[in-house]
Amino acid sequence: MLEHTIHESIAHRERLLRLQRITAVGGGHGLGRLMSTLSFMKRRLVGIVATTDNGGSTGILRESHQCIAWGDIRNCLSQLASQPLAADLLNFRFKDGSSLAGHSFGNLLLYTLDELSARPLDGIQLLSRLLKVENRLLPMSESPTDLLAETIENMQCFGEIRIDALAQMPSGLSLSPAVSATPEAVEHLLASDLIILGPGSLLTSVMPPLLIRDIQQAIAESGASVIFIDNLEPELSPAGRLSCSERVAWIEKHTGPDTINLVISNDPAAPQSIPVVAGVNAEPDTQHRHDSASLLKALNEACRLLFDSPTRQQGHL
Repeated sequence: MLEHTIHESIAHRERLLRLQRITAVGGGHGLGRLMSTLSFMKRRLVGIVATTDNGGSTGILRESHQCIAWGDIRNCLSQLASQPLAADLLNFRFKDGSSLAGHSFGNLLLYTLDELSARPLDGIQLLSRLLKVENRLLPMSESPTDLLAETIENMQCFGEIRIDALAQMPSGLSLSPAVSATPEAVEHLLASDLIILGPGSLLTSVMPPLLIRDIQQAIAESGASVIFIDNLEPELSPAGRLSCSERVAWIEKHTGPDTINLVISNDPAAPQSIPVVAGVNAEPDTQHRHDSASLLKALNEACRLLFDSPTRQQGHL
């Protein structure tokens, strides 16, 4: 049984290993899970991480030191670190009663490395080397910025925490202030064979990098195939009430029409105009988290449809 599972895992890597560059875009637990699933791609896998979080330890650091948000980068590193102790260390939170109460050690470490480095990316790369992480993580921007939503009542809602708590979907999203992308992020997008968006919170993980004009242009000019990985469970935000088709439409409202070439989703209301790969399983004890083996199988099938088929067939597959 174990031997069969190993052979199956190797088979599901085959088409992905033909690619020279995969760039994953997002944040939070979703991007970390995707990157850990594809970690065998090593330096050919690049993650562009959202840096707009303003809650918890990250929010405290941002408010007092005007830095980028470190939480999603820490989360990705903790899932990519090969030693479980390293993940526990990065995710350790100081208890109440301490002057560091609520802070994550990993966030403090990334902030400290940033202070000792010429730019935020240098600190991330140093910690990646220390953790022996062979994939590359890039912040979407090295300049601090926040998420800004325009509500349907023509009001502005500032910051991820408030935006996720909105009763209805906003009419639009932007970054305040507008920022430029990390140059290496643009470089890797332009060199990509495959770009993956999600999984994760639509408004506060998937969308922030896609609001940067440089990143929008790089995706459009790359010629890469673009996959959107839908969530397994409705998220706790107004986006959780959207169908998969509506989420795709919301992304393309900001990135341009026909950006997404394939969707991985179990939602019966997934788009009918592009290929859809369904049947992805959740982890047995965590229904919102993609099972790595099942996700890898779906990505392999997606690559077959995108790169092997003489013509791309439409509809559910």
